[in-house]
This record gives sequence, structure tokens and C-alpha cells, in this order.
Amino acid sequence: MHSKPRFYGWKLVAVLFALDFLNMGFPFFGGAVINTYMLRQIPMSRSTYGLGFTLLNLFIGLPSIIVAAVILKWGARTAFVIGSALIFLGTLFLSLFASRPWQYLLAFGVVIATGISSATIVPITTVAARWFNHYRGRAMAIPLSASGFAGFLGAPLINKILAANGGNWRQAWLVVAVIAVASGIIALLFVKERPEDLGQAVDGIPQAAGMSSSSATSTAMNDHIWIPSEAYRTQSYWMVFIGGIACQFPYFFFVAHWILHLRSADIGAATAAWALGFLTMGGIAGRLIGGVLMDKIAARYAFMMGLCCYLAGSILAIEVRVNPLPIAFAAAILYGVAFGWTFVCLNAITARFYGPSAYPKLNGMMLLLTGVACAPAGIVGGLVFDKLGSYTGAFALNMALAIIGIFALSFATAPQLRRTRSLVSNHAI
Repeated sequence: MHSKPRFYGWKLVAVLFALDFLNMGFPFFGGAVINTYMLRQIPMSRSTYGLGFTLLNLFIGLPSIIVAAVILKWGARTAFVIGSALIFLGTLFLSLFASRPWQYLLAFGVVIATGISSATIVPITTVAARWFNHYRGRAMAIPLSASGFAGFLGAPLINKILAANGGNWRQAWLVVAVIAVASGIIALLFVKERPEDLGQAVDGIPQAAGMSSSSATSTAMNDHIWIPSEAYRTQSYWMVFIGGIACQFPYFFFVAHWILHLRSADIGAATAAWALGFLTMGGIAGRLIGGVLMDKIAARYAFMMGLCCYLAGSILAIEVRVNPLPIAFAAAILYGVAFGWTFVCLNAITARFYGPSAYPKLNGMMLLLTGVACAPAGIVGGLVFDKLGSYTGAFALNMALAIIGIFALSFATAPQLRRTRSLVSNHAI
């Protein structure tokens, strides 16, 4: 008599964690280290150098809807492989051929960024949404927390390689290229699209048994198979979009200007860098907290609670001169917790509201829209400083956005299908 195979979902979560760690940790965080060595041999202005990271952030978000289309047509595993291939091509080009600033901008800011987009957030959350319902928040939070660990482990590992090889940045990019190949192989071998492919059920629980689970994760709202055109006409989707701006804009600003803000408070460069590192630590904790809460309470309340951390973090950031080191570390941790917490909620809430079928397109569009809306955060923060002579106004803006996001999310209730409109949209699709 054959024993029933164990549920593959949690093993898959570990696979997704590894893929996020490899595809985000080494090309993104490791790349930030490699590029400082590259700058010594490829002359460019600091603005051009910074433009590479602006493009990177932009092109991680812009292709999201295309990645979603790839997932729907060919599967998440294909998206992972395409992403690994693009990272491989971009890193290989930097290793072997890059010698001019425009080549750095194209390879790092566009090609590698598009690869990261295809091989991280959208396919990871899509696969988690397909395999889990009652534990969906945690199943998304665990792999997404890999990027936090990557900031601590990936970048230092690359720095050790550069220290050992005399600063040979081309060799370091070649190492990242090999890692991209390994990531693609892992995706091919271990990513499984749906539990049905292995003869298993969502959450590892047969549907009849699963109906007795907590009401916080009730599937009633997903009884209807939503299509994107229906979801776009619901109020909740756009309230979540406003919450997504409140989630990402303060974080993008913080990463760009936090060290400069601390230096203006007479905190040394090394200590300021450590304070930024606490942001990553807070992000790990925030993702796990957000994931657990998404499984326990109403989605909008989990999201709103996370945004409150931005309020506390901004107040501390404004007061950093009073007691610099403790306040700086506490503010960085709170900002990290706020982003990690709310980013998990942002990615999980559309699956909770509209189900896994429409999720790839809906979440891809959400990440595209919020990414474009929040990309100017660094520029806005700089303009505020140039006009006012401090970052106080920028932190006040972050607080205002958090409050607006909390207010908007209070209206992000479980969407109800408008039957008359759905009939029209079904014919249109």
C-alpha cells in the first residue's frame, strides 16, 4: 500500500526563498558593491552612476505586467528561467564587454533589472497564491524576506570576492552570471506551477476539509472567478493602489536620502551605513509580521497597521539630532518593518480579494502602477531639501502619505461582483 505523498507546498516555499535570494541578492545588492569598483575604471559622473540605480528600480517595476502575461501563457517556471537568462546576459556583458557609461546603464539598469523583475516578486507571489489559501500570507512573506537576508549576506560575499581578487569587478560579475545559471536550473527542476500538477490540493487540505478553517481567510470572496476587467472596476483595487503608494514612496525616499540625513546630524559615514543596514533587518521582521497577520485578520487592517510604522519612524527621523544613534537605529528599523510588512500585504491582498486566477495580471499591473508613481521619491526628497534646507518636510510628506493610505484602505473591503457589468465584460473578453 502506497503512502500519500507529503504536501509539496512548504518545500516549494523554500525553493522560492532560494530563488529570491539568488536573483535579488547577487545582481541587486551584490551589484551595488561591484559597481563601486567598476566606477574606478569606467569614468562617469555621480549623476550618471546614480541613474543606473534609478533605471534599475524603474525596470524592476515596469515589466511586471509583461511578466504576468508570460506566467499566464507559459507558466511561472518559464518566467523564472527568462529572468535568469536576462540576468546572465546582462552580467556576462558587464563582465566581458562594458567599457562606457551607456553600456553600464543598459546592462545594469535595463537588462539585469528586467531579469530581476521576471525572476522575483511576480512569479514568486503567483506560485504562492496558487498553492496556498489559508496560509497565503506566510507563504508569500517567507520567500519575499529573502531579499532582506540577501542585503546582509549577498553584498558582503561579493565584497569578499572583490577583496580577494584585487578588485577585479569583471570577475565578480562573472560569478553573478554563474549564479544566474544556477538559479535557472533550480527553477526548472523544483518549481511546480499548481498543486493539481502533483495530485495535491491547495494548502495540502482537500477542499471539503478546508471549508472549516478560519473566517479570516474565507474563500467566499473567491467563489467567483474574477477577470482583470471586473477587478479594475471595483473600488477596492484602487484603494489598494493608494495604499501601495503609501507603502513604497517613503521607502524609496528613505533608501536614497537616509545616509545624507544622518550625515547632516553629524553621524559618521560608517555608523550611517550601519543605520541603513538596520533598515534591512527591520524589513525581514516586517515581512514575517505582515504575512502572519494577513492570515489572521482582515487584509485592510493588516495593511493599515503596517503603515502606522511609517508614522512612528518619520517622527523619530525628524528628531534624530536629539539622541542620534538610538533614534537613528530605531527609525531605520521602523521604516524597514513598515515596508516589509506593507509590501507583503500589497502583494497578498489582491489574491485574497480576487483569487489566484486573475492574480498575475492584477498584481503585475499593481506593481507597475505603484512603481511608476513612486519612482520619483528620491528626486522629490532632494527637491524638498534644496528648497527647505532639511529633510523635515520630506518626512512630513511621508507621514501624510501614510495617513492618506490608511484612510483609503479603510474603504478596501472585500469586493462584490456587479452582475450586470460582469455579463458585459465576459462578452468583451
